[in-house]
Amino acid sequence: MDRLKKLKGYQGPKGPLMLIIMDGVGFGREDDSNAVFLAKTPTLDRLFKSSLCTKITAHGEAVGLPSNEDMGNSEVGHNALGAGRVFAQGAKRVNEDFRTGAVFSGKLWNKILDRCKKGKAVHFIGLFSDANVHSNINHVDAMIDNLANAGIKKLRIHPLLDGRDVAPRSALTYVAPFEEKLKKIRETKGFDYVIASGGGRMNVTMDRYGADWNIVKRGWDAHVNGIGRKFHSCEEAINTFYAEGVDDQYMGSFVIVDNADKPIGMMEDGDSVVYFNFRGDRALEISKAFDEGPEFDKFDRGRIPEVLYAGMMEYDSEAKIPKNFLVEPPVIQNTVCEYLAKEDITMFAISETQKFGHVTYFWNGNRSGYINETLEKYIEITSDRIPFDQAPKMKAYEITEKTIELLKSGKYKFGRLNFANGDMVGHTGVMDAAITAVETVDECVDKILKVVQELGGIAIITADHGNSDEMFSMKKDKKSIKTSHTLNKVPFVIVDFNNTGQYKMADIPNGGLSNVAATICNLLGYEKPSDYDPSLIAF
Repeated sequence: MDRLKKLKGYQGPKGPLMLIIMDGVGFGREDDSNAVFLAKTPTLDRLFKSSLCTKITAHGEAVGLPSNEDMGNSEVGHNALGAGRVFAQGAKRVNEDFRTGAVFSGKLWNKILDRCKKGKAVHFIGLFSDANVHSNINHVDAMIDNLANAGIKKLRIHPLLDGRDVAPRSALTYVAPFEEKLKKIRETKGFDYVIASGGGRMNVTMDRYGADWNIVKRGWDAHVNGIGRKFHSCEEAINTFYAEGVDDQYMGSFVIVDNADKPIGMMEDGDSVVYFNFRGDRALEISKAFDEGPEFDKFDRGRIPEVLYAGMMEYDSEAKIPKNFLVEPPVIQNTVCEYLAKEDITMFAISETQKFGHVTYFWNGNRSGYINETLEKYIEITSDRIPFDQAPKMKAYEITEKTIELLKSGKYKFGRLNFANGDMVGHTGVMDAAITAVETVDECVDKILKVVQELGGIAIITADHGNSDEMFSMKKDKKSIKTSHTLNKVPFVIVDFNNTGQYKMADIPNGGLSNVAATICNLLGYEKPSDYDPSLIAF
């Protein structure tokens, strides 16, 4: 990669450049559905009136997803922020391989078929919705058809119920059609295709960043060893949890049993397992549990059957997790921090556990570890294991305190942080908690800005997608709680206390998150790389 070129006539700030990512804070309707609007946010109110404020796109095609109806997410958002360009992402990348049939012509899929033609089972595990954030059940549908056409006689599905990127109690919308499909295959072909176990995404299997390995253990126990709350059908499990007041995402682990109360979907030697999520953060831990040998020490796996495990994608390209995967991920090279490291710019990244990987792994192009450990410092503030609506301030104050310490040390020229509050609390659907979350972020942003001003630096405030800006929708005059991300634009604000007109906001009609990296280069006194999307400022 080439070195960055110095800008002519602009040297950048005396102090540090600080990027603040307010996760889940977008521009929604200014009414009682919008926690961002309802919150008391004197800092953001002031910043949004600035001449160095604009609105940028954080969803759909602007972040590499198939259409502008696809909500953004923290993974693709941070990829775009760090990469400076748009790459085919998640569903778009996987959809292409399913559209062309490439996924079924690959060596790995055919290896799975060969193993299972001997009477062994294929197991599908993953998030069971069509939200296109972590997964899409259309991929499961296509894989089932391929297995049935190939004569594979035994299939077990282990659905993880969503209720987060889709409606809170929409599980049966997805499960019921698949139950019918499996029943038809059983009746017409005589194949043994059934749903075997499952649970809610926030309680079973889909932990991330090592926040709570017990979540993964519950999934392992249910999917592999048939240990969990027993039901005779997935529909019975869902309706029982609903009657107990539990929404989809918080359901406990369950296993489907026969009339003798024996689990119908335990994994056996010779079986194959496909984890069909394409997004990496909530796929890494369960992949380690399947892939690692005796060195695995996160929980007692008990019986460990010999299975061929495959992810939909490679979730970590440096750590090579998982060992087998169906779809090649986008290759993201020459991220903005790779360029900055070439210029010996010192950097730090900080967030709490819930979003730590976003300011490191995803920001750096789906790669773990440091770009240059001598120049960088990554700080993870351990998240509490408390429901987010019960602790909406999360770790924002601790992140702020540590960020101020890092800034005042004088060691770092560029810092980036993620406040997870607006997203994680927004996902709960609890309005009062979301308002507190946004107000907490507003307070913390103000504290950091005062230090940036004191040091003669510049701050950028933005978000990777919306969430708390739309807490419910109206359908036929009835409120419907919304826990998913939004399609709203997000803020992009530059706070430069020493700007005397050297630059202004550029006229970028369709500006998005991928334009931020070039802007970072400019504000540090460098021209953008030639293949980066345009900067959001003009000199």
